[in-house]
Amino acid sequence: MEKKPPAGKLKESALTPTWEIAYLYPYQGAWSEADYMALRPNRHVEYTDGYVEVLPMPTYTHQRIVRFLLRALEAFVFSRQLGEVMFAPLRVQIRPEKYREPDIVFMRAEHSDRLGNEFWIGADLVMEVVSDDDESRMRDFERKRRDYAEGRIPEYWIVDPATERITVLVLEGAAYRTHGEFGRGEQATSATLPGFAVDVAAVFDAARR
Repeated sequence: MEKKPPAGKLKESALTPTWEIAYLYPYQGAWSEADYMALRPNRHVEYTDGYVEVLPMPTYTHQRIVRFLLRALEAFVFSRQLGEVMFAPLRVQIRPEKYREPDIVFMRAEHSDRLGNEFWIGADLVMEVVSDDDESRMRDFERKRRDYAEGRIPEYWIVDPATERITVLVLEGAAYRTHGEFGRGEQATSATLPGFAVDVAAVFDAARR
């Protein structure tokens, strides 16, 4: 049942959505790259060929998993001075007119010229923690798999709390192949960062602590 505000608390005009705000922005399909770059939202917003996509707000458990993975990757990368690790929201250019915002993104030190203040040009490894809805699952397992391969990103981790599995994909030619699918009792290992691994149980247990 739709909730109604207490009588007399709000004027009728205050109950009407501010549709005028929408008129300040282009129609879907008509967004330019400059329009997208000018956005400063407090949500993840991705962009492809004139269309913008607003992603779901991350949950607390989602962010706990992201934090665990971020700390593990940072510790490995920074101790070896391998490059830069960052987390969303951060725009990653797949190609002109296509941007994604991975949950976690790594760039090697030798590619530091691709680290822009507004966006990074590609990446060397990205991670996505899958949100608990059908659209997010399709986005991370299918669309982003194609997009990150198009962007020539060497490695893509799909971290799925629903199944408690981590899928590590490595770029081979123009598409990804599966390096490994890891569950509880196993270590998820990187294909392109030799020595980097995380305990799968610890990753998903981080959401419950």
